[in-house]
Amino acid sequence: MATTAIIAGQGELPRLCAEGIRQSGRRVLGLGLRGFHEPDFPEACDDFRSVGFLRSGGWIRAARRFGCEDAVMIGRVGKGLMHRQRFKIAMLRELPDLYTFDLWYRKLRFDRRSANLLRTLADDLARRGLLLVDSTTYLPEHLATEGDLGARAATPDELGDVEFGWPLLSQVSELHIGQALAVRQRDVICVEAVEGTDRMITRAGELCPRGGWTLLKTAASDHDMRTDVPTIGIRTIEQAAAAGCSCIAVGTGRVILADKPKVLAAADAAGIAIFGVRDPAPSAS
Repeated sequence: MATTAIIAGQGELPRLCAEGIRQSGRRVLGLGLRGFHEPDFPEACDDFRSVGFLRSGGWIRAARRFGCEDAVMIGRVGKGLMHRQRFKIAMLRELPDLYTFDLWYRKLRFDRRSANLLRTLADDLARRGLLLVDSTTYLPEHLATEGDLGARAATPDELGDVEFGWPLLSQVSELHIGQALAVRQRDVICVEAVEGTDRMITRAGELCPRGGWTLLKTAASDHDMRTDVPTIGIRTIEQAAAAGCSCIAVGTGRVILADKPKVLAAADAAGIAIFGVRDPAPSAS
């Protein structure tokens, strides 16, 4: 039986991906990034190894040992940690291998934006014999679809904010700056950058304490779906509700709802509309 590896970060997606792989008739080798993967992830795998997130050579060796030729890289590893004061200390603690040093200091020397970082990593792994596949391959039922997805339909005002904000989000994502922004009454409240969507949501709530704003989230048209696919999870819904968000618009086929039934149930309970957008954005008229 063929085996697919999962290079797993934080969150529910690695577990859901493991379920999808096993349902397809393949075995799962879990490569849990030390300090990031969830405690219950190993239970979803046929075999499991803990690996250093700065030791990509170890990923390759483990995959070869179990006969894997392909892998899925999925789950959160916050890029913001790379800008923290203690990141270099963490690098020393993890003892990054030569592959990682070469990647970081030579191949990524002039552009360390997330899109380029992850694309370069994926290409490097492929050159060394571990092919990363589209991380949505085993999660089709969890992808956003078009239109109203939850119990509450988006209002005309919310759709107007989507129509206004979607072209702006497209520009931001095409520049690989971020994957989300917040809009209220045809005005941009804030834009996601390296801090990630969760912290951007908190900032939007602070900047717009009246609430009633809309969160827009998608990936660039040239986004490498092998890595860092935009995700909305239950935690996102909880934080959005606490910050006064009333509607979340997501790109169809480009955003994963991490455990879709549970995410939609959480949105329904919070009174948040979830709306799938297919480019171009719909008219509110």
